[in-house]
Amino acid sequence: GRPTGAAKPHSAETDQILRDYFQLDVGLQALYRTWGAADPLFREVADDFPGVRVLRQDPVECLLSFICTSNNHISRITAMIERLCQAFGRRLCCLDGQPFHAFPSLSALTGADAEAQLRALGFGYRAKFVSGSARAVAEGIGAEGLCRLRAAPYAEARRVLCALPGVGTKVADCVCLMALDKAEAVPVDTHVWRIARQRYGAALGGKSLTPRAHQEIGDFFRGLWGSHAGWAQAVLFCADLRK
Repeated sequence: GRPTGAAKPHSAETDQILRDYFQLDVGLQALYRTWGAADPLFREVADDFPGVRVLRQDPVECLLSFICTSNNHISRITAMIERLCQAFGRRLCCLDGQPFHAFPSLSALTGADAEAQLRALGFGYRAKFVSGSARAVAEGIGAEGLCRLRAAPYAEARRVLCALPGVGTKVADCVCLMALDKAEAVPVDTHVWRIARQRYGAALGGKSLTPRAHQEIGDFFRGLWGSHAGWAQAVLFCADLRK
């Protein structure tokens, strides 16, 4: 059931919510053709992974969730986010005996004991960064200002994000791509770095993933795939997950 007092969305409103979240106005077939024409390796996997889209997530949720991904794996990240919502988020409903909670608001994560609570929930050193970034955003640009970064240039949005506690270049690029409409953002980790070096023969980045290496690898893929390079990289990422 819906929360008490919640209005039932009209079909047109529901349609718009889904179109926005799945970015259905992005012409994916034309992009696939462009990427395939530029990149033989993309053509090899494209037919097996049609329709891979980047979600347009809420900026606050995306930011705080990706801070939790540092030195972590998917199943543990999922469990951490679930505990975060249960402890700090508003209860939405109960389906088949399973309670569902909203993602916490910034204010819920800025209390004096928020960091200690997160540590008790198993967040480890990430507790400081989650609560610290929530506080920095709340006391700075606010959730609305974070959302307004969708209209800012990519470099500016990334600069603002990298000033937050626990946010490095990779997390900033993830948020830029998945919440701030920066389709050109290519999140770079050791996995993407290895793809660039081994599969594309790109001698980039030296011996470690420095901010300069991130920039060089991102620029390489942007030069190859164009303005939606982050979307193209998502397709290759899916293909490598299957392997």
